[in-house]
Amino acid sequence: MTWIIFTCFAAFCQAWRNALQSKLSGELNVVGTTLARFLWASPLALIYLVTLYQVQPVELPTLTLTSSAFVIAAAVMQIVATGLMVLLFKQKNFAIGAGLAKCEAPVAALLGTLFFGTTLTYWGWLGVFAGGVAVIILSSPERIKHISLKTVIIGLACSSAFALTSLWVREASLSLHLPFPHSAAWILFSVITLQTLILVSYLLMRDRMTLGKMFALRRPVMLTSLMSFLGSLGWFSAMSLQSVPYVKTLGQIEIFFMMLISAFWLKERARRKDFFALCLVAVAAVLVMFH
Repeated sequence: MTWIIFTCFAAFCQAWRNALQSKLSGELNVVGTTLARFLWASPLALIYLVTLYQVQPVELPTLTLTSSAFVIAAAVMQIVATGLMVLLFKQKNFAIGAGLAKCEAPVAALLGTLFFGTTLTYWGWLGVFAGGVAVIILSSPERIKHISLKTVIIGLACSSAFALTSLWVREASLSLHLPFPHSAAWILFSVITLQTLILVSYLLMRDRMTLGKMFALRRPVMLTSLMSFLGSLGWFSAMSLQSVPYVKTLGQIEIFFMMLISAFWLKERARRKDFFALCLVAVAAVLVMFH
């Protein structure tokens, strides 16, 4: 049940990363806020990888064309997904879009079943469905007329991009044929490094002013990168051990952590439907943990 521990840890870190990144979006543009997630995560991923080899040496991976393609696809798609999430931060009705972006589990279940050979039990499908309903309830506005079509489209595109990222990360990890956790660590380092190189190169060529702003905001940027690295470490490890839909469904306990952050850090009051959604998430978590 190691995947459960990694998933809960990832959900906790992701809740904090989203809160930090949301605040940064008020100071930086979309590319800068997206880069904040990866900038300092790459050296941390390298330290983690080297430490693993010091503790338990194993053979080095042999990168094939297939594994390289999965790494590149996952890196690019996660940049796209993060950029879409940052766009959601800037929408007036952010909540519904963010909720749709969190529908990653059912999207991953559908795409995984159709294209990646993923199989789920009946209880597993029920858990994925319950989790999807929970995030929609959590993010639904008080009145249906407040829903913006643009926000809905961005949210669905975001969840699809995150789902594809997760599926490709799992395929990349399995393609290395290394023991856990070394396989997950190699993919983590490869994906984050490639993402950092892509975004830094873009800003050096097109928008050096944003790099200057990031240096001025180095403390929140470093905190965002740290929580992003820890979250990715949890997600990549969990997805190396278990099917993506199960991991992402259990990962919706992030809602619980987000409610705590909102209550104690942002000083926001929870609504009644938030507690109902949290109960649904708990049901979904139980179903996927004991499917």
